[in-house]
Amino acid sequence: MQYGEIVNQVNNDLGLDDRARADAIVVNTLELLGQRVAGNEPAKLAAQLPQELKESLTRHAGAAETFDVDEFLRRLAQREGQGVDPEQARRHAQSVFATLGSFVSQGELDDVRSQLPAGYAPLFA
Repeated sequence: MQYGEIVNQVNNDLGLDDRARADAIVVNTLELLGQRVAGNEPAKLAAQLPQELKESLTRHAGAAETFDVDEFLRRLAQREGQGVDPEQARRHAQSVFATLGSFVSQGELDDVRSQLPAGYAPLFA
């Protein structure tokens, strides 16, 4: 799996025609996920991703933060800026997580999802 494939898939899925924006969406989503999940899960997921994305998941130092899906989406929208609201952030996160599902093992995604409250489930659908 190549980094460009992930960015291209998100770019195409969201109909952006803007690889730089798609890259920012992927990075921001993974950074927030890395803040939210605990233990070795960020590193285990990062191990299945291209080098360019590993740091996004593992950058957060310290204990995992416990925020619900609404806060996740609010933070993602805020990071993206450009007038992105939480509903747009939801579509962005869904695209990133669906794309990850094409590139990483189902078992690893299940491990990540097991650490998240039920409200996150629609992001992985």
